[in-house]
Amino acid sequence: MKKSIFFVLALVMSICLPLTLMADNDQVITFDRLPATAQTMLKQNFSDKVPLVITADWDDYKVMYTNGDKVEFDKKGNWRDIECKTSQVPAALVPAQIVANVNATFPGAAITEIDQDRRGYSVKLSNGLELEYNRNFQIVELDD
Repeated sequence: MKKSIFFVLALVMSICLPLTLMADNDQVITFDRLPATAQTMLKQNFSDKVPLVITADWDDYKVMYTNGDKVEFDKKGNWRDIECKTSQVPAALVPAQIVANVNATFPGAAITEIDQDRRGYSVKLSNGLELEYNRNFQIVELDD
């Protein structure tokens, strides 16, 4: 009985361990190894910030700044996630419809985080609210 339990445990470990190691396969890279699209976006919108570390793995790039801000890109260099810890997401990166909606509905609130995926956008505001927008820029969910 002990041998069969040991065998099952060894089998599970042999499957799970490589998957765990592959999941955190980030490599530190230099700015010039980012896709050109990502480099241009960062130069235009985050030139006043100092990168702490830039990493790459099989499906994305991450740029983390000394002030806590973080930008994540897909393999082509298109941004997927922007988190601003001490400031707001540059307005040039937020779709105009979302900026207009936030300004009209939540005056004085700043956008501190934005994610985009195939379904739409997820936005966090400085007042603690989280908004989900569909691809037509309609609010589909509001969390506080």
